[in-house]
Amino acid sequence: MTFRNGLDSLLRPEDSVLVLIDHQPYQLANLNSHDPHAVVNNTTGLAKTAKLFGVPTILTSVIADRGGLIFKQVTDVFPGQEVIDRTSINTWEDQKVVDAVKATGRKQLVIAGLWTEICVAMPAIQAAGEGWDVTVITDASGGTSVEAHEVAIQRMIAAGINMMTWVALAAEWQRDWARVDSAGPLTQVMIDHVGGSGIAYMWEQQLLNTPAPAVPSPGV
Repeated sequence: MTFRNGLDSLLRPEDSVLVLIDHQPYQLANLNSHDPHAVVNNTTGLAKTAKLFGVPTILTSVIADRGGLIFKQVTDVFPGQEVIDRTSINTWEDQKVVDAVKATGRKQLVIAGLWTEICVAMPAIQAAGEGWDVTVITDASGGTSVEAHEVAIQRMIAAGINMMTWVALAAEWQRDWARVDSAGPLTQVMIDHVGGSGIAYMWEQQLLNTPAPAVPSPGV
């Protein structure tokens, strides 16, 4: 097994392409590995982060007429963008999706989707076998049970696939807070989608902008 380590193994926005798979109502209805609200929030945060860093994002659904449209929170991030609707369960067997990914010229393939054990595992394993550097965002994905999600992760790790959460990915793409062009907008994404950390940041700003109480002069 080849170990994933060294600086070159870290993800870079200029080398990344994101594929969001089947974030649809049907799949969400039987999502039992995570809080469904959290998955919608995390996927939206991930989508906004990709857009911020200029990472090409492919949206794909499966039989949307029956399974429902991709969450509005996600499609609103990419207004007017085509959602590739498939019949194939394995996204990587849909040539239109594969062609869209290849057209970006990037080799760091980032995937999130519902459900982890099927719609994420299949394309991740196939793409990794074809030479792609594959990362799965586990908290913007989810399975029909905790067991299904965790076993799928174990299976993919055994296939050499990298696992990350969406905030870890955001930090890896940012890499340095001196990159001010993205630092400010990324902070806003954190405020909107990272709960306690976003609240803590706003509190910090409140404290920094609150005048210190006057200190009484000696003898007063």
